[in-house]
Amino acid sequence: MNHQEQNGSSETRDMLYFAGGLALIVLGTGMIFSHPAIRRAVTAGLSGVLPDLQEKFGSDLTSLTPDIQRYMKIRSM
Repeated sequence: MNHQEQNGSSETRDMLYFAGGLALIVLGTGMIFSHPAIRRAVTAGLSGVLPDLQEKFGSDLTSLTPDIQRYMKIRSM
């Protein structure tokens, strides 16, 4: 194996390690935030820093509710 082939293999392996690490971070964060108490604590902490955060999410979610209900009706048919 010459130097060029080793370098390409090293770059591919580094990219796979990076992608795998990123996937583990996303998975771990999702698992942590799936717990309701942790989610409430983080939301409460962020509301002091970003007071409009809950209003923005609340209004966006309430506007989506009719669409979600309509989708569930269509899906159950």
